[in-house]
Amino acid sequence: MAENPKDYRYLESHEWHRKEADGTIAIGITQHAADELSDITFVELPKVGTKITKGGRWGMIESHKTASDLYSGIAGVITAVNDELSKSPEIVNKEPFTSGWMIKVKPDNPAEFDQLLSADDYEKIIAH
Repeated sequence: MAENPKDYRYLESHEWHRKEADGTIAIGITQHAADELSDITFVELPKVGTKITKGGRWGMIESHKTASDLYSGIAGVITAVNDELSKSPEIVNKEPFTSGWMIKVKPDNPAEFDQLLSADDYEKIIAH
């Protein structure tokens, strides 16, 4: 299994959060989640400009096995969505931490990022 990047932050529901150079936060799902879902067939993403809440649902991901809601660990406004995923959702299976990003958010409170799980804490959760 791919290692979870140490500079990212995580949710127990398997979403990662990454600080971007412009101050936005990119969000996607972890390799663990992608492996559990296996063949991802569809990613439902919100529109740019959508307001999301900390702990709130912002999208959905489907595979041959199941469908899962996607959640945010921060509140803010969506500034970008990864349109490539509508044509090629399997990118999430192959590269969940890089080109498989899903949304970018301008955070209302940038400090919320630091309150999310560290890579070490997330790894303890998925080890069980």
